[in-house]
This record gives sequence, C-alpha cells and structure tokens, in this order.
Amino acid sequence: MSNALTRRHFMTRAGVLGCSLAASPLITPVTFAAAPWDTRLVVIILRGGMDGLDVVRPVGDPAFAALRPSLNARAAPIDLDGYFALHPALSNLIPLWQGQELGFVHAVSTPYRDKRSHFDGQDLLEAGTEALAGGARDGWLNRMMQQVPGVAADTAFAIGNGDLRVLDGAAPVANWTPEANLRLSPQALRLAELVMEQDPQMHAALAEAMMLSDGPLAQSRANKKGGRIHQQIARFAAERLRADARIAAFSLNGWDTHRAQDRTLPRSLGQLSDTILQMKKDIGPDIWDKTAVIAMTEFGRTARENGTGGTDHGTAGLMMLAGGAIRGGRVLGRWPGVEEATLYKRRDLMPTGDIRAVAAWIMRGMTGLDIATLESHVFPGLDMGPDPDLIR
Repeated sequence: MSNALTRRHFMTRAGVLGCSLAASPLITPVTFAAAPWDTRLVVIILRGGMDGLDVVRPVGDPAFAALRPSLNARAAPIDLDGYFALHPALSNLIPLWQGQELGFVHAVSTPYRDKRSHFDGQDLLEAGTEALAGGARDGWLNRMMQQVPGVAADTAFAIGNGDLRVLDGAAPVANWTPEANLRLSPQALRLAELVMEQDPQMHAALAEAMMLSDGPLAQSRANKKGGRIHQQIARFAAERLRADARIAAFSLNGWDTHRAQDRTLPRSLGQLSDTILQMKKDIGPDIWDKTAVIAMTEFGRTARENGTGGTDHGTAGLMMLAGGAIRGGRVLGRWPGVEEATLYKRRDLMPTGDIRAVAAWIMRGMTGLDIATLESHVFPGLDMGPDPDLIR
C-alpha cells in the first residue's frame, strides 16, 4: 500500500466520502430462490457486528450494570422475561414477542475467533464452514438448495450488481437491487472498508455514513420510489415471497458501533424493526404464518463499553428470530454470565452455542432436510446438538 494512503489522507477526504455515502442507497442486493416446499425463509445479514448485549440486555445478571454505566443510563429497556430486557428502539416488535412470533438466541457465534475482522467474520458467517478457505467457495444457503430437487431461479427478477455470498454456489438464484444512482461503487466501498479496518474510529465513521445513506438526505428521493431503501427491500421481498420465491436474503448495514452507540444503534434497530414489520404487513397473514426470519451478525461486541461511548469487536453475539413459523416469546441459548472470570479472554461474551446450529434446525423445520445432510453438506463438520424446538 502506498505511504500516501494513510489515516490523515483519508481523514482529509472524510467529508467527501461521507457525503457520497449519505447520498447513496443501502448498498446491498436482495437475493431470491424458488423452491419446492411451501414455507418461506428470510435471512438478514447484519453487517458490522451487532451488540447483542445492548439489544437484549441481561439486566438480571448482577455483573452487567458495572460493565456499561453510560450505555445503561440511557432509555430504559423493555422487560421480556424478568431477566432479559429489550432495547427500547425495538418497542414496535413487542406485539410479535407477545404473540410468540419473535425470539432471540444469546451467546452464539461462528467458529471465528480472536482476529475480529469484519471481512473474515462475514466470510465465515456466510460460508458456514469451520474455517476460511482460499479461492472460490459457496454459501450455506446455496448448499442447502443444492440438496433439494426442483429448485429454480426466479429469473424474471435477475436485476442488480451481484448476489450475497451466503447464496453463492451452483444452485440457481435471481438478484434484485433497489434502483438508484450510485455515487460510490461496491468496489470503492470495500476498498475504503479494507483501508479503515484497523482503525476503529475511522471504521465507525464509515459505518455511520453507510447508515446515513438511508437517512433524511435520501428519504425524499426514496419516497418517490416507494419508501426508504430498507422499506423497498422489505416490500419487494414480500411481493416475491407471496409468489414463487421461497428464500430471500439481504443485508442491513450500520452495526459497527465503536462510538456514540446510544445514537447509532437505535437507528439501525429502527430499520431492522421497520423491515420485519413491513414484510409481515405486505406478505399477508397466510404466508407470514409459514415464514421464518433469521437476523444474524458476524460477531458480537465487547462486554465493557469503551471510552467513546461505544463497544469494540467481540466474540459471542445475538440472533433474532421472527415470523409466524417461529416458536418465539423466548430468549434461548445457554447464558454464560458476564462476570470477568466467565468472559471470553476476560473481554467478550463467552460463546456457548454455534450460530450455524440454530440456522440448521430452522432449515430442518422449514424444509424437512435430514440432520445428516445438514451436518455434512450444508454445514460441514457441524454437530447440531439437541433440537431447540424453534419451529411451530
């Protein structure tokens, strides 16, 4: 890398980069696949490392309050079960929780450890493998589709600039991207992310700019095309899932909260809440009753808040499950505690469950694939463990 490509070099151009991103839409394709079964599966990748300890707070753990004196002093969370409480930015989802159509799985992770790179973490999350492999590879959703006869792409909607890695592979899929006049290409965005990866403050600034790309500056333009970008994605997903599509996958950005987490995280949670509720509304009750939504992130964040009002890259995180097919109203997972001696390397929430096992059990319940196929072909080397009874 040229010596001119420095932190100072990028900081002098931060305004230009921020404005470009703020004027851009959510930079993500939406990927669909038709399938012979009648249930619907939606996978949402939350890029940036969502702080599960803030989203579903272990307020009943006596060690939790001291870890986050500033973050915990903000708006009071909403009680879920007497031990865990929900971030107030997700208050609109409480009716789903009460209707047992919303649940969470705490202290889960991929096999990824210690390096805490967004790119490696996301690659491993979408590959669904034990370790990163060099060269081309397929994603776990595509490998699942390869095990089912009769899968065909919804080719009428093969629109966009590429598909998600979780659906890369031999099985046919179709792509759709919200129409927009991009000012920053995906290649330029990834280059900026790679350069900033080692500087948490710069990476957080970039993540905030990406989040603002679906903010007020873009909203007036987006409203002319059917709502803000994440709402357009949700509406189109619902439209296709009402028709031939059985799988939808897309990503939401803005979860890298190194600083000012009390300001940035609520906005991202609001978009996630809007997306889920928009899909439920537009998909209709009959289809929603046989829909499962999985929202997953590459890793969690540190148990302790940092000195800039945020949290840093961690290990174990949180999965969100929604949909009429989900047996919700529960916070699942084996809780490890957050006393210092129980933390992973005395800094992160200890992983007690494999995020792939949760996804595998949901796919088994939705598609009927047998355990041996899921453990050997979809998630090679995985031990799914006992059935957590996630599907109605």
